[in-house]
Amino acid sequence: MYAIIKNGGKQYKVTEGDEISFDKMSLDAGTVIEIKEVLAVNAGELVFGAPFVEGAIVTAVVMNEGRERKVITFKKRRRKDSKVKRGFRRDFTRVRITKIAA
Repeated sequence: MYAIIKNGGKQYKVTEGDEISFDKMSLDAGTVIEIKEVLAVNAGELVFGAPFVEGAIVTAVVMNEGRERKVITFKKRRRKDSKVKRGFRRDFTRVRITKIAA
């Protein structure tokens, strides 16, 4: 059984027991969250929503919050003496999917 959920403008394919990194949600560890924006559920038969599946809820537990590794972008234009170096660290909330109710 799997579900396709929406969170923070992104879509995730999840099954029970998966660990997913969402954008930062400012929640404490151990908090139970219910995601009602379920786009599709497969419980033997694939059911699509328009836009969301009626009555489908995905339950998750917050594990921790943190920051990912730094991603560095570097642009150099040769022979122009032009360089740009930027870094970015994404804040995340890691959750574990505990239940998919269709």
